[in-house]
Amino acid sequence: MGVVFTFAGQGAQRAGMLAELPDSRAVGDTLAETADTLGCPVATLDTHEALASTESVQLALTVAGVAAARHLVAEAGPPDAVMGLSIGAWPAAVIAGAIDYAEALRLVRLRGQLMAEAFPQGYGMSAVIGLDETTVRALIADLYRDEAPLYVGNVNSDTQIVVAGHEAGLERLAEQATERGASRVQRLDMAVPSHCELLAAPAERLAEAAADTVFNAPQSAYFSANRRRRLWRGADVRDDLIYNMARTVHWAATARIVHESGYELAVEMPPARVLTRLHPCMDGPGEAVAVVDAGWHNAAALIRRARAG
Repeated sequence: MGVVFTFAGQGAQRAGMLAELPDSRAVGDTLAETADTLGCPVATLDTHEALASTESVQLALTVAGVAAARHLVAEAGPPDAVMGLSIGAWPAAVIAGAIDYAEALRLVRLRGQLMAEAFPQGYGMSAVIGLDETTVRALIADLYRDEAPLYVGNVNSDTQIVVAGHEAGLERLAEQATERGASRVQRLDMAVPSHCELLAAPAERLAEAAADTVFNAPQSAYFSANRRRRLWRGADVRDDLIYNMARTVHWAATARIVHESGYELAVEMPPARVLTRLHPCMDGPGEAVAVVDAGWHNAAALIRRARAG
């Protein structure tokens, strides 16, 4: 039974998540490399104040994902596949061997800066829960205004659609979606409108900065939640990482493809259980667990059991 490590995106963060990582050699080495690369103590990323910054949030989630995965690799062996949502694709690529960790940190720092500079205020994202994609897209078409644009950013499940755009448009969307029967419309802890064409220009600037970065063919199967398929070449992983900020996420569809490809145990790296809750119902054997629920020891045991089976 194949094992896939999953990595959550922005919105999953919480203060103290780095301090809660296990006291292991793999984690310690990762945190030391992080401090050397960034030129600051890792603890400075792990506070409520720091996590109000798009740059710090994205760095902290990358650090948490890589450190957690390296710990589990040391305990139970490497994953057969990886998949990340948004910024989660970066630690996924590091664990798959597609990009060097220090290079990933450098580009993630710039990614967060570019996104924040493009939209310092007035924009964000909201999750519409209880309506399908077709209904949400119809609402967006009715509510779109040049001065307050709206876009589908994430199709996280059949009935959880995340919309990116201007605050005024998101407020109107909340009212209309509720009237159409949405069970809830929740504003996400996001200060930028990710996964839509509004971020096309920052993505191009990130591409310029990454021109000399080496991207390798992944050693574990790397699945893109934007392109809804497995990527085999380093150049394709590069394209996926650089431009995913401006492309729609199709998490549920990609998770089904991963399962159908034979990867039946999905283990979500800390700090949350967001992706585990979104995991679609599948035919046949399969299991999705979050480390924050299973615990480090049990998560490693599940991985070893899956390999033995």
